[in-house]
Amino acid sequence: MAFWFQLRIAPGSCWTFQGSQGHVVVQLPEQIWPTAFTIWHISEAVSPSGEVSSTPKEFAVSLMDEAAAETLLGTFTYDVHKEIAQTFHVQVPQELWAGCPGRR
Repeated sequence: MAFWFQLRIAPGSCWTFQGSQGHVVVQLPEQIWPTAFTIWHISEAVSPSGEVSSTPKEFAVSLMDEAAAETLLGTFTYDVHKEIAQTFHVQVPQELWAGCPGRR
């Protein structure tokens, strides 16, 4: 399964958060177990200001089931000096998936 949260990837077309922290909750119509996800952010080369200090850097991703039980899928770091599209793989070992909330 693949989906976009935002169709346009361009300077100024971003999700803004007040302050230095924020969170996003996505509710899907059915349960899934993600194996990886990709974050895109503009580079310094196309940034109107020439800098990308607002890029998300350190972040965590969790899975929450219907009972609000939470499973940490991993903590990650987006590196602004690498490619603009960076894929992060779930850090929960596959043998533990069966016991995780939301896993079919």
